[in-house]
Amino acid sequence: MKADFYETLGVQKGADEKELKSAFRKLAMQFHPDRNPGDAACEHKFKEINEAYECLKDPQKRAAYDRFGHAAFEQGGMGGAGQGFAAGGFADIFEDIFGDMMGRRGGRGAGGRDRGVDLRYNMEITLEEAFNGKTAQIHVPASVTCDDCSGSGAKPGTQPVTCQMCAGSGRVRASQGFFSIERTCPQCQGRGQTIPDPCPKCAGQGRVTEERSLSVNIPAGIEDGTRIRLAGEGEAGLRGGPSGDLYIFLSVKPHEFFQRDGADLFCKVPISMTTAALGGSFEVTTLDGSQARVKVPDGTQNGKQFRLKGKGMPILRQATIGDLYIQVAIETPQNLTKRQRELLEEFEKISSQENNPQSTGFFSRMKDFFDSFAERS
Repeated sequence: MKADFYETLGVQKGADEKELKSAFRKLAMQFHPDRNPGDAACEHKFKEINEAYECLKDPQKRAAYDRFGHAAFEQGGMGGAGQGFAAGGFADIFEDIFGDMMGRRGGRGAGGRDRGVDLRYNMEITLEEAFNGKTAQIHVPASVTCDDCSGSGAKPGTQPVTCQMCAGSGRVRASQGFFSIERTCPQCQGRGQTIPDPCPKCAGQGRVTEERSLSVNIPAGIEDGTRIRLAGEGEAGLRGGPSGDLYIFLSVKPHEFFQRDGADLFCKVPISMTTAALGGSFEVTTLDGSQARVKVPDGTQNGKQFRLKGKGMPILRQATIGDLYIQVAIETPQNLTKRQRELLEEFEKISSQENNPQSTGFFSRMKDFFDSFAERS
């Protein structure tokens, strides 16, 4: 007894065309004979799946099946649910499902011409170059169209000829049982043409390897890890096929003084203990080459940040610029002379809690905390 067509496809009786097609795709991929060579059970299951789909995808056949079941197709009722398969009933989605498995290539262009592969080029630039932008010249070894044969692959004065096996279609059809399968032509590899007399310079490939000089525009504000695409600058396609693309991957060298975070820059500047205590100022050179003065108020603590607005990095393709943050690191004096040491010792003697509120307050809070902890214990 034949299985119910809806059960065979694993769908409900009210399933629409999209659900039917999706269910069929999944099952056909699973049980296709080419994926299960020598498995008679899978081949039988595949035939059942195809018969069910061929019936249910046709509105008239489906209506008859819903009303009379399998009896609708017995004794010539509807001409048989499986009829029309070899004539192309399965072809509407066969290529979509099994194209890659049968030799189709997604990179092949019109007329069966192979698209050239994409290339990658790694470029390292400085932070100054990322700030200002630049036009760089790069040298890329890649396949280019052969000048002798103009990319045809045929010896000058000759032309490719139509493939005799596939009559120029690039596909051949073979029968397997009750259905037929279309495959890429093995003689021309799907191009539809063969080259009896190949070009001696490119050996029939239609391309040769050369080093090319290319100009790359790097805009101001570019960030580390940015990818720039140069369309059509990759490998030339085989036998006149379209070229691939060239991708420039940028990395920015670490800078000696500045660290970058998006559009902002950070710089750590050491200052003397006396400048921090008494106040003062210092100058820093910004990334654009100009000088900026930073005022240090008296009593400045270690790690204090000062913001210089508009002295950071430009934002890519925008008119705005980030900020520069200067963080001060207070340097403790070293190699003191006798007189310097005497002065510092004298200063220490006359210092009060008000001169060092953070350290005094810290130790006072620590003592109170452990005293209260001891009392609770």
